[in-house]
Amino acid sequence: MIQAKLDNNVRYLQIAFNYDLSMVWQTLTRIPQSDRILIEAGTPFIKLEGMDGIRAIRKRWQGHIVADMKVTDGALGEVEMAHRAGATAITVLGNAPSESIDLFIERCAQLNMLSMIDLLGADDPLDILRPLHHSPDIIVIHRGRDEENTRGKMIRYRQINRIRSKYDSLISAAGGVDLREARSAIFNGANIVVANIVRPQDGWVGIKTTDDITQISREFLETIS
Repeated sequence: MIQAKLDNNVRYLQIAFNYDLSMVWQTLTRIPQSDRILIEAGTPFIKLEGMDGIRAIRKRWQGHIVADMKVTDGALGEVEMAHRAGATAITVLGNAPSESIDLFIERCAQLNMLSMIDLLGADDPLDILRPLHHSPDIIVIHRGRDEENTRGKMIRYRQINRIRSKYDSLISAAGGVDLREARSAIFNGANIVVANIVRPQDGWVGIKTTDDITQISREFLETIS
């Protein structure tokens, strides 16, 4: 039975798939089953594979599945769509209208799904959170993939203390996360670190398909404990 909520005293690893279903088949069985690991159906993966991609992951993964849909409108329908496919968590874009975000959070709560606000491109998280009538389960501090190679572009950990001073939501750190960055994220107060499965030739930071994925997953879990 999947716990609807995550434990604020536990540190979690979220492993993201952003390619196609064939990579999931090659890789997912190499990830150890753990209550501390969430599997993400990334935005590019969902655009390629749709809800069938999430269903395919559900057949092979017993724990939490995050649908990184970055909802911007039509929140009720998109949450329900992801839920029917087997997702237990879903993202909404922080720059979406506050009405959409509130509907999103309410529907997630009704369906026992984790509501996640992705702050990609947001300058001040409090500008997004203040107008809301409901707090999300998880707030994602996110450096985008296209920002990874920009000199000096860092995950904005300074935002964590500002968020924590007013909200009880868990904090997730995403964007070019390796073992070193994961350690920094946890040191700075994050509850969840997001690591991408990447092809070595693509040059992005993450867990490479050529790595010993089982061992590296365990190293991540040990690093963030």
